[in-house]
Amino acid sequence: MVTAYVLINCNMGSEESVIQELKSIIGVRDVQGVFGAYDIITKVESKTVEELRDIITWKIRKLDNIRSTLTMMEVKGQS
Repeated sequence: MVTAYVLINCNMGSEESVIQELKSIIGVRDVQGVFGAYDIITKVESKTVEELRDIITWKIRKLDNIRSTLTMMEVKGQS
């Protein structure tokens, strides 16, 4: 299993709708609104890196009201 955390900036006032849309995406395991430099953090899991890339690129980043993302891949064996 491949895991990544995606930090998301969205348009002001759209956080709740973006969170609901993210929860409907297959592969998204957890979604949480946060304070700070980013608005939302989400945990994404898939079987392969290619599948993970597709989820982030073609499903998450294409949602309306998302301005930017930062993806951090989990390092196996460092927990």
